[in-house]
Amino acid sequence: MGKLFVLVQYLLPHHLLSALMHAIMRIEWPPFKNYLIRRIISLYKVDMQDAREQRLENFSCFNEFFTRSLKPEARPIAADGKLASPVDGQFSQLGDIRGGRIFQAKKHDYSLLELIGGDQRLAAEFDDGKFATIYLSPRDYHRIHMPAKGTLRSMTHVPGRLFSVNRQTVSEVPRLFARNERLVCIFDGEHGPFAVILVGAIFVSSMETVWSGIVTPKRLQPVTTEYQQSTPVELAKGAELGRFNMGSTVILLFPKDHLQWQDNLAAASDIKMGEAIADYPAVVETARDTTAIPDQNQMA
Repeated sequence: MGKLFVLVQYLLPHHLLSALMHAIMRIEWPPFKNYLIRRIISLYKVDMQDAREQRLENFSCFNEFFTRSLKPEARPIAADGKLASPVDGQFSQLGDIRGGRIFQAKKHDYSLLELIGGDQRLAAEFDDGKFATIYLSPRDYHRIHMPAKGTLRSMTHVPGRLFSVNRQTVSEVPRLFARNERLVCIFDGEHGPFAVILVGAIFVSSMETVWSGIVTPKRLQPVTTEYQQSTPVELAKGAELGRFNMGSTVILLFPKDHLQWQDNLAAASDIKMGEAIADYPAVVETARDTTAIPDQNQMA
């Protein structure tokens, strides 16, 4: 059944389904939206204890529940000198960018250049650097936060398909993250540049940022740079960057020698927004020249 589900996805009208979901998730009729919220909480065992608003009836629609805010104390932010997770989720993969390729799953990788939309100069900034792919399930908190303090340099919308990003599909669809629609957000930080890439998926009807509002859904236009730094957007570490109006994946990119992943992290590690996931070279022992991440060919 798993492989059949993947094959069927090649035939589905991804963007039409996304547009339909966009409308359904905003229905405000109380019997419908309350039933849907309760069903999702039960099905995915959503923990509402950290939510700022816990009365389901007070959400105007399902999407408002899905993008719910949290209590201020619910997600402490990692200390100075450490990179914070931008989301709640699970690491799909993390490790090194090798030869301009990023590891996706056993037997699959994809091009860094293709992922960021074909900008060779930008790709060169992350050659031989680090990457992390974090999957957000339907039960997770779906706002995206800054992993470090940064000033927005650019945001590029890259059109594409909307394959599912669950484990089965990621293991079967070649170049999935370079094929799906995405927003490539480039920041300049205290330790150098970094990228936070929001990847769309089937039924992910909308992605938005705090500086531009809703950026998708869009259709298959050419790659476009939606925002450039005419007015500086400076965001603190832990500040909200944007949100998925349904779930998906975030990919982080960092230059060579920018940071070192923490030793306890590997594929399938769960993470909460704000938790420390990496150290910067300036604040770790100089003797630690390499990361302790397992070989990528064994992380599928």
